[in-house]
Amino acid sequence: MTRSIETHRILWRGITIEIRYEERWLDSDGPYSTAHLELRTLEPERTPLPMTETGYRSHFTPAAAIAEAGGPVAFVKEWLDHAAGSKAWKDKEAAARQMTLF
Repeated sequence: MTRSIETHRILWRGITIEIRYEERWLDSDGPYSTAHLELRTLEPERTPLPMTETGYRSHFTPAAAIAEAGGPVAFVKEWLDHAAGSKAWKDKEAAARQMTLF
């Protein structure tokens, strides 16, 4: 089995993110093929994202979902933007912008 892993870098809200994508994880194929995505924040390193507190996320999903979104970069951007709409993430961003006195 020969593995094929794509690597992409994106800038999202000032955070550099590496996306690693394996369309045919475990050499699966067909309509039920499982893909593997890995996200890692590079700059600033280990910066939390809306779907991970550690700056790293491993995610398995149907390969068809990635293709329908327009590929791994489009899928991840849509995922980030959707997750950033949560109240918890908005509160975290607001707190990061405010200076505390204590």
